[in-house]
Amino acid sequence: MADLDSLFKKPALPGKPSPSENSKKRKLEPSAEALAAYKSAKLDTNGKGVLRASTDEGGADQSLPDGFFDPAPEQEDEEGGRFFGGGVNKEQAEILDYVDEREREAGDVGTEKIDAAWLRRTALVFERKISKNAEMRGKFEDDPHKFMASEADLDTDIKALSVLSEHPELFTEFRKLGCLASLVGLLAHENTDIAIDVVEVISELTDDEVEVEPEQWNALVDGMVEAQLLEMLTQNLSRLNESIETDRNGVYYTLSVFENLASQQSLADLIVATTPILPWLLSRIQARESPISQNKQYAAELLAILLQSSQTNRTALVALNGIDILLQLLSPYRKRDPAKGGDEEEFVENIFDCATCVVDEAAGKEKFVDAEGVELALIMLREGKMSKPRALRLLDHAVGGQMGGGVCARIVDAAGLKTVFGMFMKKLDTNTTEHLLGIFAALLMLLPAESSARIRTLAKFVEKDYEKIVKLLQLRRQYTARMAVVEAEIEEQKTRKQNEDSEDMEDMAGEWFSRRLDAGLFGLQMTDLCLAWLCAEDDGARGKVRGLLEEAGMGLEHVRGTLQEQIDGMDGEENEEQRLTKEMMNTLVSFL
Repeated sequence: MADLDSLFKKPALPGKPSPSENSKKRKLEPSAEALAAYKSAKLDTNGKGVLRASTDEGGADQSLPDGFFDPAPEQEDEEGGRFFGGGVNKEQAEILDYVDEREREAGDVGTEKIDAAWLRRTALVFERKISKNAEMRGKFEDDPHKFMASEADLDTDIKALSVLSEHPELFTEFRKLGCLASLVGLLAHENTDIAIDVVEVISELTDDEVEVEPEQWNALVDGMVEAQLLEMLTQNLSRLNESIETDRNGVYYTLSVFENLASQQSLADLIVATTPILPWLLSRIQARESPISQNKQYAAELLAILLQSSQTNRTALVALNGIDILLQLLSPYRKRDPAKGGDEEEFVENIFDCATCVVDEAAGKEKFVDAEGVELALIMLREGKMSKPRALRLLDHAVGGQMGGGVCARIVDAAGLKTVFGMFMKKLDTNTTEHLLGIFAALLMLLPAESSARIRTLAKFVEKDYEKIVKLLQLRRQYTARMAVVEAEIEEQKTRKQNEDSEDMEDMAGEWFSRRLDAGLFGLQMTDLCLAWLCAEDDGARGKVRGLLEEAGMGLEHVRGTLQEQIDGMDGEENEEQRLTKEMMNTLVSFL
């Protein structure tokens, strides 16, 4: 008799998508063993291929006749040529028609309507199978062969529940019947293969490709959370051995469920608050692997998702020494690039995303400096390839906000001015330019007055006959030219919509702002912020800026107007950081 492992073993199946692919979900890579399942023909003693079909209800053999696949004799068809025929003779065509008819009949007989009545019957049978398996396990605990049959029946019923992903209208009833809680409860089953099948079904039910209404999805997810799904999923991870293919798939599907649930921010916070998932993910991404496995990459991806929109989760990662771990993982790529197009490249991108999220927090900035993250980023800017633009974005986020002063000072102390200003004078793409402008604005805003770091920064702007200021004014002309085109189009649309519903105008306001951002609004704001600080700090710089603006038919009032628009955009609820920023910018406006 087969043992338990062989009974529940199955080939890897399609799973979750990659977030780097916007339109398609990640797929679980199939194992080499699964290829054997596609062998469908056997050879007889003469070496000829024979297709063996099943027998019908009366026991008649449906095997295709000898010579069925032999070439049809060349003969003229009704269209006047052999190339216009169907490729089969009359006898073969009749056989094919017969096979098609039998398949249609079989399909009609096997079709069952999936509705509330079906769900109640299924739930009743499912509960009986759970009870039967528990009873048999209790009676024959030391003799697995006697409860294997009940376990196989239960396994089949678990997999059958995946059909509910095509009928989300039954999710609420599924929860009310208690069947959902019973399904979740099976995550604690002694047989890990049963638990893995449960995770796979839950992954399918919560997949974002399921066409479900919000209230239906909420009913499903709330029911699972009430049944302790989150805690049981993380407990399950500790008993899965990824050296075994089935368990490795189980880890993958578990990460998939967490990803599906984390699409709702409140659940992302709850996952981290109520489970040890963060320590597990940090441990998993540190595992030494060559090449990097799909699960290690997926762990990094899930970590990035949990951090993206949650300040609480980012703070929790900092407390776990997460910054130091992330920087250690990035360190090998300061000079070398990961293999293109593979899991390693995506892994590195996700680790950069995690670090970038964490340094947005004040505690993350402090840890970033302590762990020598500034020095690592500067090495990547000088010597990296794939890592260079990502390291620049990381630095831009690290210096951002009122608490970025420590990072700014470390950039200067680590000889980073030469690196960032050297990049600035080269031909750059839009993203690189905006990140550099963000760093310059932070240096001018946050470095203490009269400090050596601030003096060194100002010296970089005025050296070589103000070449950096000239470059800033060139960028300003480019931004204003692009903005002028978009502004004209927006004004034309506003004129046409003046007599229309005001709500429609409000809806369009977001779209218009997005178009202005695409045209370079952020770059223009950062450029004018830098110019305003330079005018306030240095008389020579002020004269240079005024002269170049006048050549373009503009003046300092245009710079002041950009800053005032930024200030106006800060209206509403303010935290302490926004209040300080607003006061600083108001001072600049009054000075100009």
